[in-house]
Amino acid sequence: MQRIRLRYTKRGRLRFTSHRDFQRAFERALRRSQVPMAYSAGFTPHPKVSYANAAPTGTGSEAEFLEIALTESRDPDVLRELLNDSMPDGLDITDAVEARTSGLADRLTASVWEMRLDGVGPQDAERAVAAFNAAETVEVERRTKNGMRTFDARAAVVDLRTVDLPPDRSGGRACAILRLVVRHVTPAVRPDDVLSGLRVVADLAGGASPVRAQSRTWGTVAAAVTRLAQGLFDEESGTVTDPLAPDREAAPAASTTAAGTAVATAPEGAGSA
Repeated sequence: MQRIRLRYTKRGRLRFTSHRDFQRAFERALRRSQVPMAYSAGFTPHPKVSYANAAPTGTGSEAEFLEIALTESRDPDVLRELLNDSMPDGLDITDAVEARTSGLADRLTASVWEMRLDGVGPQDAERAVAAFNAAETVEVERRTKNGMRTFDARAAVVDLRTVDLPPDRSGGRACAILRLVVRHVTPAVRPDDVLSGLRVVADLAGGASPVRAQSRTWGTVAAAVTRLAQGLFDEESGTVTDPLAPDREAAPAASTTAAGTAVATAPEGAGSA
């Protein structure tokens, strides 16, 4: 059985698809591409697909990950191209590697998010970010299936800062851009929770609590949220590393070992013939 790990995106209008919607689209693509999937046992077998830490509905992402199990070996790059031909635009497979290490989910310990806040000026954003970073705790509320829950949104945040607007952006309505690095903890701290925290410590937008709707409005601010990276947090560099890198690094070693074994056993096989 071969295992392939894939990185995919949620872009444009497809950011509003739920995780369930993506599952259906991906499984259709597997069938259309005639991928030799391995299936689970039992009365209702299903394709062996493992999803890891999917982004919330309504947020975009450049770094979603999953793993599939095949009954026959396939070239990861060829497989990626076949799947992309059958996937909707916006749900794009951007990387594929053969799984040569274990513990992909264990390497997804942090995410880098970009939050674009229309109608918020850079100075107001910098003031709110400074207040959030200076706080020891920032308690926010979120509605769960068991009712409202209060938790600290500050402890999981490794880095929060404002970034400059792109040079090609035309003038007009103000738009602040925040860059957020957050650890994956329990309970999970999401970008919406950090936006709620900014309202708590600095009244950045004032008014109502975050509204989970298609417009992703927060108070009077429309927030476009995108996950830029997801992986293992490096304490020394303060960066989020590529979770597929260990599989790539293991590939040359595996090929060299296989080649060395073939050379060593060939003379013995020839002699026995």
